[in-house]
Amino acid sequence: MRDRLVIAVALAAVTLLVYWPVGTCGFISFDDPTYVTNNPHVLEGVSREGVWWAFTATYAGNWHPLTWLSHMLDGQLYGIDPRGHHFSSLAIHTANVLLLFLLLTRMTGAVGRSGFVAALFALHPLHVESVAWVAERKDVLSAFFWFLTMLLYAGYVAKPGIARYLSVVLAFAAGLMAKPMLVTLPCVLLLMDYWPLGRFRRGAGRESSIRRAVLEKIPLFALAAVSSGITLYAQQQGEAVMSLERMPVTFRIVNALVGWVSYIGKMCWPHDQAIIYPLDPAMPAWWGIAAGVGLTAVTFLAWRDAERRPYLIVGWLWFIGTLVPVIGLVQVGSQALADRYSYIPFVGLFIMAAYGVPDLVERWRLPRHVLTGGAFIILAVCALATRHQLGYWRDSYTLFRHAVSVTGDNYLAQNELGVALAKQGNYDEAFLHFQESIRISPTYVNPYYNWGVALMELGRPGEAIGLLGEAVRLKPDFIGAYNNLGVALFKTGRVDEAIRSFSEALRLDPGNANARENLATCLQMRGTALPGR
Repeated sequence: MRDRLVIAVALAAVTLLVYWPVGTCGFISFDDPTYVTNNPHVLEGVSREGVWWAFTATYAGNWHPLTWLSHMLDGQLYGIDPRGHHFSSLAIHTANVLLLFLLLTRMTGAVGRSGFVAALFALHPLHVESVAWVAERKDVLSAFFWFLTMLLYAGYVAKPGIARYLSVVLAFAAGLMAKPMLVTLPCVLLLMDYWPLGRFRRGAGRESSIRRAVLEKIPLFALAAVSSGITLYAQQQGEAVMSLERMPVTFRIVNALVGWVSYIGKMCWPHDQAIIYPLDPAMPAWWGIAAGVGLTAVTFLAWRDAERRPYLIVGWLWFIGTLVPVIGLVQVGSQALADRYSYIPFVGLFIMAAYGVPDLVERWRLPRHVLTGGAFIILAVCALATRHQLGYWRDSYTLFRHAVSVTGDNYLAQNELGVALAKQGNYDEAFLHFQESIRISPTYVNPYYNWGVALMELGRPGEAIGLLGEAVRLKPDFIGAYNNLGVALFKTGRVDEAIRSFSEALRLDPGNANARENLATCLQMRGTALPGR
């Protein structure tokens, strides 16, 4: 017990120490405005109306009411001071580290190996995105309920009972309401039944044990199915799901297979990390074939050795399975992969390493201090890399400048870097990045809009009209673009066209006060005054 307490205190201390600079990071321009800084429900804090909105809205392409409530509580406590929001995420991440350590020690009894898994989880640089990005609160919060569900399930298996089972169901439901990625957790619980809980041992009652374990998961699978349906609806409403015309099935499969291998590479050698990794439409099919062969080979070897080393197949299937919702078979967004998606899946690979390497060392009869020293070196390197990676999250300019430098043809990062430069007043350089974003992806609407708005800020409405007009052509329901186009048209004396643009904005959103005011002013003054923006 004393060893566990010492390791737990050390884990919490090193996690807080390494991540403490996150308090100096600000909000970023990508998703943080949607989730916090421009979200009136969040900034108003916890209220009856806000709670109702959190549970009924499919805002930002997701239904995750507990995540919204978490942001609302921070909004009430800290307003738009980013420090409090960041430290809340860090506190949850630290709690996740301790929960993972407690879970593994309880199930396996291997204190040292469990501590190493928890330390890797705490310090791996690919987890910086989940902790340092305020909009990714859903990652750390859902992981908290993931590990809590597993811990409660281990307690239920040790001493079955209705109350204990209901606690598992409730924790799982809470996790789904933080982020729907938990839909794979029932499958992971079945892996736990195999190892380390050992419910499927060979013997006369093995089949009945398997049957019982599967039946126990039926309510959890039902909740996962409901969550999946709600999520798909929310993402379709938010136009986040990419159509088969834009991304064919064959490309999705190749991208997914290569993605699994890429995540393994980034786990072993985290480098050139970026907030956005763009899809590569020119990816050759043989990459997918080679990746598929490699993945199949590892699966076969882990399966063949399952009796002697069950942690290998469990860790491997944990990694492969938990990435399925975000690997790109159902493509949401335009990223090929994302660091934040590794937050839970990497635990499977960490388990394989922490429980497998000592067996190899034992077979090779190496001194124990070699293993211990190697573990500390790995953790020290991870800690340094994580601290270095945190520096890129200082502000939007630094983050997206880095993303542009380490990725190729990244139209999303080019656009966001342009936005950051425009906010700094560096319009000439911003325009170059908007132009580059358009060159890479001519149908991506945001750089047209952002470039047009920047020209308006410079008092050049005539030049902005063409860009804003292209924005509404590419996205006919772009309310903000219609409103700004109307302002640009009015300022250049094209009043009738301005009226039509404001009217279209109001047709799309009858409650838009800005467009209504602009239209009213335009109709009343007829060119003798400018409409407000």
